[in-house]
Amino acid sequence: MKIHLLFISVVLAFFTQSCIEGNTQVSEKKESDNQKIDSLFLAGTPLGKLVNPLLEEVSGLVVSHRYPNRLYVHTDSGGEAAVVVLDTLGNELGKLDLLGLTNRDWEDIAVGPGPNGNFYIYVAEIGDNDAKYDQIYLYRFLEPEQLQAIPSTAIERVRLQFPGGPKDAESFFVDPISGEMYLVSKRETKNTLYRVPADGFEKGNALLEKLHSFDFTSSVGADVSRDGSQILIKNYLQVFYWTRQANQSLSEALQAPPLRLPYVPEPQGEAIGFNYKGNAYFTLSEKRNGIIPTLYRYPKK
Repeated sequence: MKIHLLFISVVLAFFTQSCIEGNTQVSEKKESDNQKIDSLFLAGTPLGKLVNPLLEEVSGLVVSHRYPNRLYVHTDSGGEAAVVVLDTLGNELGKLDLLGLTNRDWEDIAVGPGPNGNFYIYVAEIGDNDAKYDQIYLYRFLEPEQLQAIPSTAIERVRLQFPGGPKDAESFFVDPISGEMYLVSKRETKNTLYRVPADGFEKGNALLEKLHSFDFTSSVGADVSRDGSQILIKNYLQVFYWTRQANQSLSEALQAPPLRLPYVPEPQGEAIGFNYKGNAYFTLSEKRNGIIPTLYRYPKK
């Protein structure tokens, strides 16, 4: 009986180890599959460095829809209430002071359609690290030709609330086709997509509409290509990418599993945006550990 029990124990131990090794191999294969980077875009190339100390906390970036060589960026909490204009090599061209505003925690920026079909710059004051603000804000103003201060009378505002209470968010984008506005939460294990009601700016107050969740966390930036066919969302370690069909809304397109694009590790990268043609994207980090923020460009193959 002891011999039989010993034999059975050895067999069970061997079988158990085999199962563990098999499951580990399956798990490792799944993890490996999840880490695959799509080859649609090339690795990032460093361009200009932002040596201006006022730009050490850049948290949003978007290309102009009127001027191919303009990038609009801004800093986050406590920074200037201004949109700084760079060229596509990272050189400063000027800035747009937003008169009458303060920067509580601006986290992203977008360009999209507004009233009468004009292009507007949207600034998202949606950061809330401690989930303590009952209201967050979106501001918008006509994309100007001249790089000069924007008077308070030219800036529209909408107060927003999350259903279920305050949340932190750092990603905002506007559909260039429909004008729909979206933001993505940051802190949950699975970040959530929200839509701003279409009449939000008209009414001045709005409750965000909860749509669906993603299989990633810590979203810090987003953008849509100028033609509306491509979408980016990034967190601190990864860049996620979707394409959109002609008959889809952005929210429908974002329900598909994303591809992962190349990303050069940054000390605290929170800004991402397409170029004017949509055949490349840029990333930009905040300054951390003495590393000067550098504009990276990732061209499509």
